[in-house]
Amino acid sequence: MRALSWIFVSILCMPIGILSAQPLGLPPLPVPPDNPQTPEKIKLGDRLFNDKRFSTTGEVACATCHAADAAMTDSPLVTSEGINKLTGTRNAPTVINAAFNKTQFWDGRSPSLEDQARHPFLNPIEMGLSSHDAILNVINDDRQYKREFKKVFGVKPVDINIDHVTKAIASFERTQISGDSPFDQFYFAGDENALSVSARRGFDIFIADGRCVSCHTIEQDHAIFTDHKFHNIGVGINDIEEDVPALASAFMRAKSQGIDVDIAVLTDPNVSHLGRFAIDEELSSMGGFKTPTLRNIAVTAPYMHDGSIKTLRDVIVHYNNGGVLNEVDPINAFISGGMRPLNLNEQQIDDLVAFLEALTSPSVVVASNEGGK
Repeated sequence: MRALSWIFVSILCMPIGILSAQPLGLPPLPVPPDNPQTPEKIKLGDRLFNDKRFSTTGEVACATCHAADAAMTDSPLVTSEGINKLTGTRNAPTVINAAFNKTQFWDGRSPSLEDQARHPFLNPIEMGLSSHDAILNVINDDRQYKREFKKVFGVKPVDINIDHVTKAIASFERTQISGDSPFDQFYFAGDENALSVSARRGFDIFIADGRCVSCHTIEQDHAIFTDHKFHNIGVGINDIEEDVPALASAFMRAKSQGIDVDIAVLTDPNVSHLGRFAIDEELSSMGGFKTPTLRNIAVTAPYMHDGSIKTLRDVIVHYNNGGVLNEVDPINAFISGGMRPLNLNEQQIDDLVAFLEALTSPSVVVASNEGGK
C-alpha cells in the first residue's frame, strides 16, 4: 500500500515551481542557488531515497526511517532501526517540511538537507557503509542511474560524486511539504467552521495560557511552528543529571581527539541526551534539542528526541508539569527558563490536544490511511 500512498503525497506535496499552488500556511520554499529544483532531479532523488542497495545489508534505505505511509517518519518506533535491526538513540524526525528547517537533526548538527543526507550512509547503526564509494559503485553499475545523472548533472559516470547524490536526495526531500490543514483554513483562509469548538479553545490556550507559541511560532502569513532554536525541556537530561559534568568533560576530550559526533550521539544514549551541547559545547545548550514543527504531529507518535513520550496528551502533561516527569523528579539545573508549570485543567489539556490534531494536512491523512496506519 505504500506505493499507492505515495501517489497522494507526491501530488499534494509538490513544491512551488513544480506545481503552481503553494500549500496554504507555508512560506515560499527555500531552494539553495547551487541546487535548483528540476523534475528530473526530483525523480532521481526519489529513486536514491528509496534504494536499499546503499546499505551493507541491502535492507535499509532513507525511506526505511522516513516512510510515506508514516508521514515520512518510522512511527510508531520509539527510536529508529538500521541494519541488522540495530537501534539508535533518536526518534526519526519527519522529512515533511524539513525544507524549512534552518538546521537538520534534533541537535542541528547539519546545516542543510544536502549535508544531512551524507551521514546516515556511514553511520554503523543506520546504513553501515565504510565510505560513500559503495554508493558510487552501485550507481556506476546501474545503467539507468548513469543515464539519469548524465541528464540531471551533465556528468560522466566516472565524475559522479556524493555531492551529486545528496543534491538529488535533497531536491526530492524539498517536495515533501504539506500545509492546508484545518488550522490553516481557519487562521489563514478565515473559515470559522474549519476548527471544532474544542480546537478553537485549544488554539486560545496555545497562544495564551499554554505559552506554546513562544517556541512553536506562528507568523502573519505562514506557520512552521518552530523557532528553530534549542531548548532543554526536561527530557533525557533528567536521567543523567548527576553524571553530566564527568560525561561532558569526557565527551569534549573525545571530540578534540576526533570522535565522530554523528556516530557518538546515535550509539550512546547518555551522549545523545547532551543535545545541542555536543555540537556547540555551550553550557547553555546542555540537554537542548531543536523545537520540532507541530505540523502533522498527531500522526507521528511517539515524541521527543528519544521517543520517550507516547502520546500528545502525555506531551502536554509534561509541559503542564513544567518539565518534571513525575512528582518525585527534580527539575534539572539546565532546564530552559520558560519551562514552568502551566496549571492547565483536564479540559484545557483535551482542548489543546484537539488543536494539535487540527494541524494535520489532508494529504498526510490520506497517506497514513492508505498505508494501513
